[in-house]
Amino acid sequence: MTIKDIEQYIEDVRRIYPRAPKKEKGQILDEFTKVTGCHRKTTIHLLRRSLQASPKAKPGRPRRYDAAGVSALKTLWEASNHLCSKRLQPFLPEFLIVLTRKGELTVSSEIRQQLPSLSASTIDRLLLPTRKAAGQHPLSTTKPGSLLKNAIPIRTFADWEDARPGFLEVDLVAHCGASVEGFYLNTMSTVDSATGWSECVAVWGKSQTRMGSAVHQVKQRLPFPLLGLDSDNGSEFIIQHLFDYCRRWQITFTRSRSYKKNDNCYIEQKNWSVVRKLIGYDRYSSQPDLEALNRIYYLLRLYVNLFQPVMKLVSKTRKGAKVHKIYDQAQTPYQRLLQAEILTNTGKQRLAAIYNGLNPVSLRQQINDSLEALLEAGRPSQETFKIPWYQLTLGNPKYDSTIPRSVAAIF
Repeated sequence: MTIKDIEQYIEDVRRIYPRAPKKEKGQILDEFTKVTGCHRKTTIHLLRRSLQASPKAKPGRPRRYDAAGVSALKTLWEASNHLCSKRLQPFLPEFLIVLTRKGELTVSSEIRQQLPSLSASTIDRLLLPTRKAAGQHPLSTTKPGSLLKNAIPIRTFADWEDARPGFLEVDLVAHCGASVEGFYLNTMSTVDSATGWSECVAVWGKSQTRMGSAVHQVKQRLPFPLLGLDSDNGSEFIIQHLFDYCRRWQITFTRSRSYKKNDNCYIEQKNWSVVRKLIGYDRYSSQPDLEALNRIYYLLRLYVNLFQPVMKLVSKTRKGAKVHKIYDQAQTPYQRLLQAEILTNTGKQRLAAIYNGLNPVSLRQQINDSLEALLEAGRPSQETFKIPWYQLTLGNPKYDSTIPRSVAAIF
């Protein structure tokens, strides 16, 4: 007999057994145990059970968050570019206000009270079915540069003035695909060690003038003064042009130790989370690719610095083979910059106008559209990408709908 046959047999006998006399019940039990091989006590439990027995309630506490609450959490998680729970949880109340104000999310008052009370572990549990992970390992194109090495002091991972914004780590990310032969574009990635403020610029080649121009663009974009610049020992940074530029603008120029990536821990993390995670590992080598990349970085800097909270390591203790790390509460680079109290009132007002004028959902959609244009044969597909990124101003009405007025006016 198959399992279905046994189940059908149980249902047939179950209809007869409750109404049968005591003597016939004994005969039914004898026949049932002989046919199915079940124990007599098991048979009694099976036949006494109601035909439409209600399922047992699940053990544990009742479910607190319904489908509507989980759906709202997924919307917030998607809009945050799939942040981990420890970075998303402290930012949930403010992010919920932003999306509600922009009309991207409509929730009831009950859910509005529930979402900020979510713990990081509960967020992980609720989002577990929707999480996906993938990754690749890039090719390294860093070559040691001997020029000016003795003139540029070495800085280790413990030497930064972390409490003071303005000291940047810088690195170059190659868009060379599977081979480093021939010409390809690069991305100069920078990050402020104190606030986590990140800036990226696509670079045409590695010449001294190109690298110096990219550093100057970053200096102009920063909402705070550039005080220090720290690079690895790559030949693209250990150059006379950049050395003279830093001396002219009184910028502290340092380099890390050779083969010690932990000296550049902040920028190494940003190389993945900001550049590689979005742009990927394909090869880009044309002028349209350069314009499309800078268009993406123009929008990405707003999304990352204003709506992507980050955590900073507070302390680290070692007990035997185990290392216990303690991090501070996750905050966006914009929030950390305001707490640093280095901006003037005018600077704060300008940043606040940008923050209030941005919609993180539509901003992320613009980034995705720009990325699709980049991936389609490496050429922009929309008219808005035919003009270089540095010409995007409010004077051209074509871009009024894609670039917020406050952003175009300030950045």
